[in-house]
Amino acid sequence: MNALTPYAAFFMRLAVGGVFLLHGISKFDRGIGATAHMLASIGFPFATILAVMLITIETVGAVCVLLGILTRVWAAVMAVEMVVVILAVKLPSGGNFELEALLLAGAVTLVALGDGPLSLAVRFKHSST
Repeated sequence: MNALTPYAAFFMRLAVGGVFLLHGISKFDRGIGATAHMLASIGFPFATILAVMLITIETVGAVCVLLGILTRVWAAVMAVEMVVVILAVKLPSGGNFELEALLLAGAVTLVALGDGPLSLAVRFKHSST
């Protein structure tokens, strides 16, 4: 292990959280209705509920990942989202899924690494002791 290894989670959090946040803001700007319509057109049931879940994961979850708050939990949820997107959307339509595969790999990596030393969670742990 080299001196930079403990900071790998920080860089992975920036990458995964940043991409999810951009997609979440886009869905938020379009609105729940438009996101639900897109999901329904693909064939997802309960599209409005799923739209709210997606927007929450991709905005609130992304901000938490960026800051290093509950990173493992949010990254696990993001990984599940990417598996669903790949299996239910990209593969059946013959679409490219490179971005989704990279986000899946990054999210799984964050589940393994956790918050890392450059996170608010670590700061809160240190200040409470």
